[in-house]
Amino acid sequence: MTEHDAQPTADRDQTAAEPPEAVQDNGAQVSTDVTPAGAPEAAIPELVIISGMSGAGRSTAAKCLEDLGWFVVDNLPPALIPTMVELGARSQGNVARIAVVVDVRGRRFFDNLRESLADLATRNVTRRIVFLESSDEALVRRFESVRRPHPLQGDGRIVDGIAAERELLRELRGDADLVIDTSSLNVHELRAKMDAQFAGEEEPELRATVMSFGFKYGLPVDADLVADMRFLPNPHWVPELRPFTGLNEEVSAYVFNQPGAKEFLDRYAELLRLIATGYRREGKRYVTIAIGCTGGKHRSVAVSEKLAARLAAEGVETVVVHRDMGRE
Repeated sequence: MTEHDAQPTADRDQTAAEPPEAVQDNGAQVSTDVTPAGAPEAAIPELVIISGMSGAGRSTAAKCLEDLGWFVVDNLPPALIPTMVELGARSQGNVARIAVVVDVRGRRFFDNLRESLADLATRNVTRRIVFLESSDEALVRRFESVRRPHPLQGDGRIVDGIAAERELLRELRGDADLVIDTSSLNVHELRAKMDAQFAGEEEPELRATVMSFGFKYGLPVDADLVADMRFLPNPHWVPELRPFTGLNEEVSAYVFNQPGAKEFLDRYAELLRLIATGYRREGKRYVTIAIGCTGGKHRSVAVSEKLAARLAAEGVETVVVHRDMGRE
């Protein structure tokens, strides 16, 4: 698991939420049911509740669902879950799948979870509970590795906090639809298990950002892959092309008429297909591909455009960013 999974969050000073049936608006009691008479019934979002032991991988599981397109809310007080579902139903299909992380960080709010689950049942909400489990030995090791206390240990030891948490979560674990023991799982293996349950039959999507940049302005700090186009002649030294950019057809034609340009594009696209397969297998959903030249105006822009079009044609959701174009 990641260090973040084992780091407890400080208690939040929250006031009790209004019941879902009504809210206060300038002192007046207003019903939360705003669906006009005769209007079509709103589609109720699918709901997943993620819970389990602190340090067992709740954050990793939540991030996986977020990457799969779920609307994820972390540490929502259980009393507000029905309200969250109701808001999703009003979104006209924009929020069709909601995942809520619920755990002992909510302290006294956690006691309201069973009431909220009963409320959801009366509304015929399709909900699943995912419970992340792990052995005491694995949890102690994870907390010690980040040198943070367990949220329930108080003045005692980490094992005391773990025991208290297990007792609080006992009934919820029994109600869980899916229990995942992460004692011997790494982050990638946990993501694979979540993908298997929630990604459906389609392979999880990979989203790519293709970014052109100029080496003289520095490497992009968020780049996963970097390619250098300075092996191609620079259109800057062609007077009639100098004022234009790689978005111009004349500049693009000049770049791709140079020896090695088309071959590079073909081979790099083939390499990216291989890398993309591995990224999906390892649970990586986002990749930034940086294409650089001297100033980020001609060669890198032209190649980025062609590469992005190639990726999009192969079904990769692609965004093009020209970081340094117009900067000179």
